[in-house]
Amino acid sequence: MTRKLHLNAFLMNTGHHEASWRLPESDPYAHVDLDHYVRLARTAERGTFDSLFLADGPQLWNSVAQRPAGALEPLTLLTALATATEHIGLIATASTSYNSPYNLARRFASLDIISGGRAGWNIVTTAGASAARNFGLEAEPAHAERYARAAEFLDVARLLWDSWEDDTIVADKAAGVWGDDDRIHPPRHRGTYFGVEGALNVPRTPQGYPLLVQAGSSEDGKRFAARYAEAVFTAQQTLAGARDFSTDLKARTAAEGRDPDHIKVLPGIVPVLGSTEAEARRLERELEEHIVHEHGVRHLEELLRLAPGSLDLDARLPDGLPPEEAIEGAKSRYTLVVELARRERLTVRQLIGRLGGGRGHLTFAGTPEQVADIIERWFSLGAADGFNIMPPVLPSGLDAFVDHVVPILRARGLLRTEYGPRRTLRERYGLPRPANQHTTTATTAALV
Repeated sequence: MTRKLHLNAFLMNTGHHEASWRLPESDPYAHVDLDHYVRLARTAERGTFDSLFLADGPQLWNSVAQRPAGALEPLTLLTALATATEHIGLIATASTSYNSPYNLARRFASLDIISGGRAGWNIVTTAGASAARNFGLEAEPAHAERYARAAEFLDVARLLWDSWEDDTIVADKAAGVWGDDDRIHPPRHRGTYFGVEGALNVPRTPQGYPLLVQAGSSEDGKRFAARYAEAVFTAQQTLAGARDFSTDLKARTAAEGRDPDHIKVLPGIVPVLGSTEAEARRLERELEEHIVHEHGVRHLEELLRLAPGSLDLDARLPDGLPPEEAIEGAKSRYTLVVELARRERLTVRQLIGRLGGGRGHLTFAGTPEQVADIIERWFSLGAADGFNIMPPVLPSGLDAFVDHVVPILRARGLLRTEYGPRRTLRERYGLPRPANQHTTTATTAALV
């Protein structure tokens, strides 16, 4: 088989399960421990993962009573991890709603240079009123407006990354000429949301642009991904749903005039691993027994736009919930949760248990062979180009995946055994380095 899996390690403090920090093995302070993340990055690199990924948001998530809260700023942390690793890609989440294009483009360019071409940007528009209020707004901007701002943000960021041509630096000591001013192209952008005049103060990077990643699955999110994204992280509960999503997204990408092979779909999977199925189920039960259901009820009521006290733990979700189009926050996650509860006829207690491990991503408890079977099946049937691996407990869950699932995937010819000569994150994902739009324009004009 020539087509290979793309694996991304989604790293979240003590693990993706909300109760992971309560296990005896877990360090409640791991979320601010650089050594913890260095160990995880090196483990993922030992498993020849394409990349690792850090989520982020400009607000304090959850109640600090529930689980380790707060996080190190991801671009800062990934810069440190760049010096502790050689091959693995480094993807940071950053919001287009609460950043400016110039500063963010500079930070990602700096990470790409420091890492030798391994930077990636998970582009988010940031839902939620709590984040909005941290930036002087009374309410979150409307869903469509957030995506319109994101589109202009990306257009400006690409102008900034292209504001230096690749051969701007001349370094002619004899002539006393360090760089060629004719190869600097200030954006001089005036748009609806942004005004950016000058060129970036960082040269063009090894990748040209960081790998562009997107994680929204709403209609607005899919339109945005088809136009810009090169990898998409998505939450899918069923093989059929994942295949439909992938087929639709690649068709939209082709309609935008892009090569559909240049967008990689990576559903999330939370693998609860045991040497036997019974052992995996035991760990799953242990984690569920440590869930504090009051936290889960509060989060569900917030997600579903229900008044506090609306949900009964031992009843199903109420009828009459609003349709997705009425939701201005995380639209696709809202629909996924409601459909999961309806499809499997779950009580609120059972739904909280299902969401506790992966917040709507596919959770599976079983042996390494069973997990490898799911990955192979989804991959071979076109439901995924790879997977966002979300260990329920860290570091043990990532250790188990690398030590026991990775060898099976390699034996089946699905995963590389070593990194090989390709060095940049774009090369790992089989993507071309984007041509500088000014160089392309100049070349075209010369030919005419």
